[in-house]
Amino acid sequence: MMIKNKLTDSDIESMIVKEEYKKMGEKTCVGCFTLANGFEIVTSSACVDPANFDLELGKNYCRQHAINKIWELEGYRLQQRRYEDK
Repeated sequence: MMIKNKLTDSDIESMIVKEEYKKMGEKTCVGCFTLANGFEIVTSSACVDPANFDLELGKNYCRQHAINKIWELEGYRLQQRRYEDK
C-alpha cells in the first residue's frame, strides 16, 4: 500500500486480512488480527462478572482495540515519512 498524506477509515479497515477470536477463561475474549503485510496484532477484552460475558460484544471490543492500534502504527509511519521527506 502506498503511503498517502491522509488515512481514511477504509484504509485502516482494509489492512485487516484475517481475524481470529477465542474465549479465554470465563470472562475474557482474545483477538488476533493479521494485517496484509503479515504483522499480527493481539488484543483482549474482559468483563468483571462472568455472568455478563458476551462473546460477540468481546469481539467488537477486541476489533476496536485493533483498529485503534492500526491507526497508531499507520500514523507513526505517515509522520516518519513526512519527516524523511523534509
